[in-house]
Amino acid sequence: MKNYLARYFSLTDYLVSQEEAEQAIRDGVTFRGTNILILILAIFIASLGLNTNSTAVIIGAMLISPLMGPIIGIGLGVGVQDFDLIKRSLRNLIMATGFSVLTSTLYFLISPVSEGHSELLARTSPTIYDVLIGFFGGGAGIIAIGSKSKGNVIPGVAIATALMPPLCTAGYGLATFQLTYFFGAFYLFLINSIYIALATFIGVKLMRYQPVKTDNPARAHKVRRIVYTLAILTMLPSLYLTYNMLRVSRFKANAATFVADECRFPATRVLSSEADMDKDGRSITITLIGRTLPTDSLTLALSSRLQFYGLAGTRLNIIQGDSQGMTALEASSSSVRDIYDMAQASIASRQVTIDSLKAIIDYNRLNDTISGRIAPEIRVLFPQIKELAVTRAIFGNIATAALDTMHLALVSYSSPLPAAKQRELEKYLEARLQLSPVSIVNVGNLKFSPDAIPNNSEKQSQLKPEARASR
Repeated sequence: MKNYLARYFSLTDYLVSQEEAEQAIRDGVTFRGTNILILILAIFIASLGLNTNSTAVIIGAMLISPLMGPIIGIGLGVGVQDFDLIKRSLRNLIMATGFSVLTSTLYFLISPVSEGHSELLARTSPTIYDVLIGFFGGGAGIIAIGSKSKGNVIPGVAIATALMPPLCTAGYGLATFQLTYFFGAFYLFLINSIYIALATFIGVKLMRYQPVKTDNPARAHKVRRIVYTLAILTMLPSLYLTYNMLRVSRFKANAATFVADECRFPATRVLSSEADMDKDGRSITITLIGRTLPTDSLTLALSSRLQFYGLAGTRLNIIQGDSQGMTALEASSSSVRDIYDMAQASIASRQVTIDSLKAIIDYNRLNDTISGRIAPEIRVLFPQIKELAVTRAIFGNIATAALDTMHLALVSYSSPLPAAKQRELEKYLEARLQLSPVSIVNVGNLKFSPDAIPNNSEKQSQLKPEARASR
């Protein structure tokens, strides 16, 4: 079985010579001429990708960047005990890092967009998973360099280890004076660099590359010890950050389970829930909508159930009812504010419609009672009038489709009314009813005899000249 498995993992027939692999690595260590210009352009591209939150642009920048060269060179130098290669690789890596951070800082200083998107924020909190990504990515990289069949490994390693985005994020932190971003992103870059170099060193040993002859074995031993120490020291903060990340993730999962299981009410629903963990402790904020429940009793009942979900000691905040009298914590719930604002806007819109309909009804009711209200005055001022109705008519011009509004006084006389008296009646109605203009129409005994309704020509002749012209 051992011999059978060994055939699958044997590298002897698949590797290029040590000289060929070393030459490929040494050629990529130097950052001069085109290499440094390509690096600067790649930094600009990565910064644009982070600024616009575009994953595709960031991936493109990582494929363009030649930044892995000196990092793999450090790992090779430690593995073959070539101290000149180590020093040259370190010098070039420091120069490349400085140019990268300086370029991204200048870009974000002049960029009009200063908001931190998700692609930026993702580079500021490295964990043990980033350590593993750097280590396994570096291992794949050195094996691909030493292999006869390169495939797509090197581009894949450049994308997976993501060396460019942390440097751009570090520049963003400097440009916006947010040192938390700078240190977090720079720490992620150190993790990737050190563990790519460590994986390269281990890969060189596994491929049995012969070390450079040296007269100082103690120096080689010291360099290896420094590499191991840096690797361990670099890993420790990431372990702590990973522990915190897992603790927060577990707390939020338990909180979500607690809300789903315990917050079930007949006429009340959970609108939103938020679990927070900070230096002040843990808290769960639950926003309810529907029938208002007794807050004190509800908080007491739910708090007694927290211990069964691993949430003992967690503060419970319950938001329900309208927004008046909200505390600062409650007011932070954007969902409640949004729903309240939408409800208020809907109520205001409906109130406008109701007021408009009320105005129309009041106007029509007023028109319906005009005759009764002014009948006593009409009886004294114009005793010849037997019946009176005031209405509004809208005439449409058949040729032009123009509309014209007119107030008509439909009058039935007991005896003919002189023209001067008719004009006096018009003035009286306009002043008394505050309507302008008012046209008098003699309708005869319209109420009691439908046959007495005048035809169109008669009505037209009975309208005053102004009314006929308007029609």
